[in-house]
Amino acid sequence: MIISPSVLSCDFGNIERETKMLESSSADWIHIDVMDGNFVPNISFGFPVLKAIKKHSNKVLDVHLMISNPDVYIDDFVNSGADILTVHYEACPHLHRTIQLIKSKGVKAGIALNPHTPVNVLDEIITDVDLVLIMSVNPGFGGQKFIESSVQKVSQLKKLIDARNLDVIIEIDGGVNLETGKKLAEAGASALVAGSFVFNSDSPTQTIERLKQL
Repeated sequence: MIISPSVLSCDFGNIERETKMLESSSADWIHIDVMDGNFVPNISFGFPVLKAIKKHSNKVLDVHLMISNPDVYIDDFVNSGADILTVHYEACPHLHRTIQLIKSKGVKAGIALNPHTPVNVLDEIITDVDLVLIMSVNPGFGGQKFIESSVQKVSQLKKLIDARNLDVIIEIDGGVNLETGKKLAEAGASALVAGSFVFNSDSPTQTIERLKQL
């Protein structure tokens, strides 16, 4: 299981310390939620924070763009250290072009689906992506309650991927803990994003290790 702790839940006043903690942990990736206050009702961080995290980590930077018009910023995110760029299906009217643009920059390309968006919208694009991110909460804020129907969506997505014999990572973001993580792993998830569950725990590094064992 790939574990990608979300720094949206970290202590921003000690971001160097938090990044170094993740660097020393068994986490595989570092998940960076970028919000523009337009596509989602919240504003998070941009290029300077991404560069600061990159400076103190050799982990894969898993950048989740919850923004409108992501094409405009692809070069900037790649130049700031992104290894994976995931855009929202709902934010991209020319999705194939956006995915090809990301891949042309030499980084992995992902598509995120909001809770209300069905898996079948990926039929025409699934062969072009490296990752699909299922949102198991409504995007914009950390610490929300897990939407149980997300487990079924993972199962549906796994069937779609297997039917075409593809190597596509299934990532889940929102309300992930040991209980929900186990259900998601059994349904076919291969990567879990965890924010508050990791950073609010007594021992984030131990929590990450327990998630990896799912």
